[in-house]
Amino acid sequence: MMPRLYIVDDEAPARARLETLLTDIAAECPHELVGQAGDAQAALDGIAAARPDIVLLDIQMPGMSGIELAAHLARQDGAPAVIFVTAYDSYALKAFEVHAVDYLMKPVRAAKLAEAIRRAAAARRTQATSLAATVEELQVRRQNFAVQERGRLLLVPVAEVLFYRAEAKYVTLRTRTREYLIEESLSSIEEEFGAQLVRVHRNTLVARHAILGVERGVAGIAGDGEASSGESEKSQEAWQVILRDLDDRLPVSRRQWPIVKALLNR
Repeated sequence: MMPRLYIVDDEAPARARLETLLTDIAAECPHELVGQAGDAQAALDGIAAARPDIVLLDIQMPGMSGIELAAHLARQDGAPAVIFVTAYDSYALKAFEVHAVDYLMKPVRAAKLAEAIRRAAAARRTQATSLAATVEELQVRRQNFAVQERGRLLLVPVAEVLFYRAEAKYVTLRTRTREYLIEESLSSIEEEFGAQLVRVHRNTLVARHAILGVERGVAGIAGDGEASSGESEKSQEAWQVILRDLDDRLPVSRRQWPIVKALLNR
């Protein structure tokens, strides 16, 4: 079967050049171009709809780099193989020390493009798996969460999330404007973004920049199960976190209170 291709590059001339090259190599390297995009959000939507076998992906793009976009794609079922197309040789060489995926230097040569497409098509499944391993090996920290909602993938900037709350198998991301649900564990989020967060309760992580202060109040969840046998959790006074830009008050467990207090005293 002919591989289905998708182009992602923020520069229109670069996309046009790749499209021209693909036309030039069509006889020796049969393929179908199923779409193209100039930014990460459009790419996520377009790739989800077109379901290409291979994505020709720029590395340096505003908002979300090609490396991070590839990491989001690699987490999906039936992830496409990725061929990186970049003008930055030093960055590309560092990114592919483990030789997980192909990369081409701009300006791209037709013969190199055809060779990369054939190789990627032959090893699509292996490449998708290797890409996920590469991202983990390079310890690429996400700048966005990819949230599935009504058949779309939405990008939620990590910097906009004020707090994370675990609920059953989901984690709620709360921004200034709304909530999102993701199927990740609170512990994995803490491991990835721990330097930016503080745990205020067993089920709640708060962005450090979002903490305005604390106040006393009566909380129904006071202490991670730490209340003594003679105390009623419902009637206990507990500290609550005051957030910037939100009216929400988040209970601080007795176990986490020393950590929160130390953060506020810095």
